[in-house]
Amino acid sequence: MAFDRNPFADGDDEVNPFADQSARGNGSANSGFTGGAFYMPNPGRVPPASNSRLSPLPPERADYDRGATIDIPLDNVKDLSRKEKDLQAKEAELKRKEQELKRREEAISRAGIVIDDKNWPPFFPLIHHDIAKDIPVHLQRLQYVAFATYLGLVVCLVWNVIAVTAAWLKGEGVKIWLLAIIYLVSGVPGGYVLWYRPLYNAMRSDSALKFGLFFLLYVIHIGFCILAAVAPPIIFEGESLTGILSALGLLTSHVMVGVFYLIGFGMFCLETLLSIWVIQQVYMYFRGSGKAAEMKKQAARQTMMAAL
Repeated sequence: MAFDRNPFADGDDEVNPFADQSARGNGSANSGFTGGAFYMPNPGRVPPASNSRLSPLPPERADYDRGATIDIPLDNVKDLSRKEKDLQAKEAELKRKEQELKRREEAISRAGIVIDDKNWPPFFPLIHHDIAKDIPVHLQRLQYVAFATYLGLVVCLVWNVIAVTAAWLKGEGVKIWLLAIIYLVSGVPGGYVLWYRPLYNAMRSDSALKFGLFFLLYVIHIGFCILAAVAPPIIFEGESLTGILSALGLLTSHVMVGVFYLIGFGMFCLETLLSIWVIQQVYMYFRGSGKAAEMKKQAARQTMMAAL
């Protein structure tokens, strides 16, 4: 099968687009292609533009030095060095303090000193008090009762101030009220420091010496409770304490004040009985656990060391 020639070919001769325009003109004249109304068989030569070739850029001057060095201010280097030395000195100081603190903690631990967090009373912690955690299980009940006697003492002294204030308002004098305030201010912290805290520490550490201190000071506490319950007319006719004698004397003149004193008398009686039970139970434990013999040995040893 024969193929037709290219219908778009320009005559028989191939036209070279890069050939001279005159030569192309002859070829185009012989061709039968008219090109329409806008066809120009020999458009002529267009003169080349005089500025068709771009002029090269002038060479730039190389005014930099390849061997130049960058100057770094020596002050910045000195500052960095000084800061580095300061940081190293502070780090060494912190390490020294940490080792010193660790050494002190180890010394305190070897000495048996325990640093406790303050947790009581809950609304304004002033002391450390945690019977369930610090006291052995078989002594917790006794410790709770001893703590109840301390709280009972606080209640008794507060009520004593209330009753004596009522008597003062009825014309019994301001001196008894001042004495009642002194009993309250000195009795509350004194009871904790003098006998409750020694008992707490004795139960906690099972120390015979602390048990002995508790017995000595708790007897004074019981004596004060007995004195308050009786209220003998020794100091200011005994009306600074809500005892039975003061209550009987006030019932004849001021019935309501006398009733207040009778309530205080009952509180001090209950406090006295409960305190006697506590010291009895503590003494039984003290004797049964062999702490009495241990305390005697410690006293003899201390006496011998003092003599030597």
